[in-house]
Amino acid sequence: MKVHYINILLFAHALNILVNTHKNKSCTTPHHSPTTRSLCECDLYIPNYDNDAQMKEVMENFNKQTQQRFHEYDERMKTTRQKCKEQCDKEIQKIILKDKLEKEITEKLTTLETKIDTNDIPTCICEKSLADKVEKGCLRCGYGLGTVAPTVGLIGAVAVHVWKPLALKAAIAAAIAKSAAEISAAANAAGKAAGVKTVIAKLKALNILELCPQISKSFFNTTGYNEASKIYNVILHQHVMKCGFKVTDATRNMCSRVDRSLGIFLENGDYGLPTSDAIDSTVKNVIAVAEKAAAEAAEAARETVTTGIRARETAAINTIYMGKQTAIIASIVAIVVIVLIMVIIYLILRYRRKKKMKKKLQYIKLLKE
Repeated sequence: MKVHYINILLFAHALNILVNTHKNKSCTTPHHSPTTRSLCECDLYIPNYDNDAQMKEVMENFNKQTQQRFHEYDERMKTTRQKCKEQCDKEIQKIILKDKLEKEITEKLTTLETKIDTNDIPTCICEKSLADKVEKGCLRCGYGLGTVAPTVGLIGAVAVHVWKPLALKAAIAAAIAKSAAEISAAANAAGKAAGVKTVIAKLKALNILELCPQISKSFFNTTGYNEASKIYNVILHQHVMKCGFKVTDATRNMCSRVDRSLGIFLENGDYGLPTSDAIDSTVKNVIAVAEKAAAEAAEAARETVTTGIRARETAAINTIYMGKQTAIIASIVAIVVIVLIMVIIYLILRYRRKKKMKKKLQYIKLLKE
């Protein structure tokens, strides 16, 4: 306080000097002794301060302001100290309560379960652990996949079932178009073989092969079975050579049978058609029968080849179909297995959560007691 008083007095002294300096009054000889105003608290100058009204007022104002500031500071410090004290008391009470609760719960837990630690005490019921999140995730996945599995089985089976006939029809048509040359070649070969066989059989039935033994399968390697002119020429030439000018006892009976078969002579011995007309008519009839047999054989061969192509393509489509069915079944089985795994995980986590919640409820009950 003395320091503050001295500073204030020095400030007042400076002001007094400034006021007296700016007075424009000339004073050469003072008629009275001036009063000394020095800002000092020495005993020598104390009476001077007491007699100065302005200095007294300044000192009183300073004292009031100083006391007010100290009072405000004390009030603020009281509030701060009170808050700090209350906070410290709360912390101390918490520590004491925690130690007391841990001690009591540890003593009670020893009677309830020996393997339980104080760390197992629930801190907040609202906390969601990783196990809870995994449990809900597994449940959602199980719902989703459980819905997908029947959908995949139903839609996949229906789609494959609808796709199979269309794919089979398109594959058979494409294979038949691709194998058109093969089918035609098989039909022609079968028709030719049937025609040759029919011609030989008919000529043999008419005893013409006895007259013309060169008409055989080797003959038809270079001659078509339906080439009537060539067959006609061979038969006519052999008939003229063997049954015309050079008839012998060995060939007479044969020629007689051939003539009756060709219609040159009738059964009663009368003359029939001329030799050339009879041979031409017989050859044309034989070729007509052979062409019909060849057409039937060609159609049968064509149908056989087409049936084989259908069977081959059907087997291929069935293989693909079974592969698709297997893939769909495998997908459904995989989804079902995943769903079962999710359900098992969910049940395990749910069981553990219930067990943990039961334990927490026991702890809470103990805390309430």
